[in-house]
Amino acid sequence: MSSTLSDSDDWAGDRDALADILAFHLEAGVDVALGEEPVNRFAESEASRAAASSAPAREAPRPASASAGIAPAPAARRAAPAPVAAPALLAPAAPPPPDVAALEAREAAAAAPDLDALRALLESFDGCPLKHTATRLVFADGNPAARLMLVGEAPGREEDIEGKPFVGRSGKLLDRMLAAIGIDRTSAYIANVVPWRPPGNRTPTPQETAICLPFIRRQIELANPDILVCLGGPAAQTLLDIRDGITKARGRWMEYDTGRRVIPALATFHPAYLLRTPLGKRMAWRDMLTIEAKLAEKPSTP
Repeated sequence: MSSTLSDSDDWAGDRDALADILAFHLEAGVDVALGEEPVNRFAESEASRAAASSAPAREAPRPASASAGIAPAPAARRAAPAPVAAPALLAPAAPPPPDVAALEAREAAAAAPDLDALRALLESFDGCPLKHTATRLVFADGNPAARLMLVGEAPGREEDIEGKPFVGRSGKLLDRMLAAIGIDRTSAYIANVVPWRPPGNRTPTPQETAICLPFIRRQIELANPDILVCLGGPAAQTLLDIRDGITKARGRWMEYDTGRRVIPALATFHPAYLLRTPLGKRMAWRDMLTIEAKLAEKPSTP
């Protein structure tokens, strides 16, 4: 009699242990038996669900207690949470077509009452694809109240990192060029036609330039300098509406109309070009002397 009771107690202990193990696995999310083929239970597509449902059902192995004629283990103390489908990743919204983006840029730029507002508008503007590949906006550097404004084409790697135009090797050369005529960044205002770095420092596409153009035009209008200097052929062709290359265009005064006033404008070599072509420094020096002489003249009335 005592032997029978002891065996019964052992089976009851095993049954409670099995129940605890089952409850642990259910709470851990293990709510199905393993099969030989993997099943993606988080897939959302109908195809995946159809594939999962069409897979041949396999009978789960019966517990040893059931084969021995023992009553099944009691239900788990806590119900297992139902599997939660993984949320679908939202793809970034595609930018609008270039013509639509250019129209939106013109409307946004025209609404900016000052340079701070213009910068804020650019920070929130999503119409240019370059914004999504660049590290940050490169808006401007220097003194926005300066009489001299210089505009390049687009920022490079160092500018993308620091968020300021002309801070790499070409920027250091530009600083030396300005210092040669007694100017530093506190007496000049520096920007780019395109305020985001193109991937790999490639040339901005015509569509990207057209989208950004209303913003730099508004930036020049709000800064209202006495002299505008275009650094490099692309900036000169975009802002001064010329077809000549920089070698032919440089060194001669042209006019830039902001809509409020006409500003004297000069094209010269981009400092990056001078780093690759040192022989151009002599002509660039002449351009700097021309700028110095123009700054010495009485400014035109705004």
